Amino acid sequence: MTDFNDTKWLVNILRTGKPRDEILLKICQYLKTNIAYYDWVGFYIADPKKHLLNLGPYCGAPTDHVRIPFGQGICGQVAETLETILVRDVNSESNYLVCSLDVKSEIVIPIFKNEQFVAELDIDSHQKNSFSDQDRSFLEKTGSEVAVLF
Repeated sequence: MTDFNDTKWLVNILRTGKPRDEILLKICQYLKTNIAYYDWVGFYIADPKKHLLNLGPYCGAPTDHVRIPFGQGICGQVAETLETILVRDVNSESNYLVCSLDVKSEIVIPIFKNEQFVAELDIDSHQKNSFSDQDRSFLEKTGSEVAVLF
C-alpha cells in the first residue's frame, strides 16, 4: 500500500523528461502496481472543441471506450461538472458505461491547467466501496501535479 502523503514517486516520474504519454503511462503503472484495489488506471484527454474525451495511456484490461462524449458515463459527467465523482457501486448508476463486468466501483478526477479542463484520471476497482476521501485527496493532488504535462 502506498503512503498517500508521499509524492516522491510522482516527482521522480514527472522529472524524467520523457514524452507526456510515457510519463502518464508510468503514473498508471505505479498506481496500479502499488495500490491493490486500483484495478484499471487511465487518463482521458479532453477535446473541449468536440466535447469528447479521448483515451490516453492506461493500465488494465482493454476498453471499448476510447472516445467518450461529455455527459456520457461517469467520465463524461466529470467533463461536464468539472468535479470529482466517486462511485461506490457502479451498478447503482444509471449513466455508468460498462467497461468490464468485474468493475464494481470507480473514481474520476478532473485535471486542470491554468483553470482549463484538460484531462481526467479514471480508476476502476473490482471491489465495491473501494474508494475513500483519502483516495480522493490523494488523486486530486496527483492530478494537480500531472497538469504540468498538458
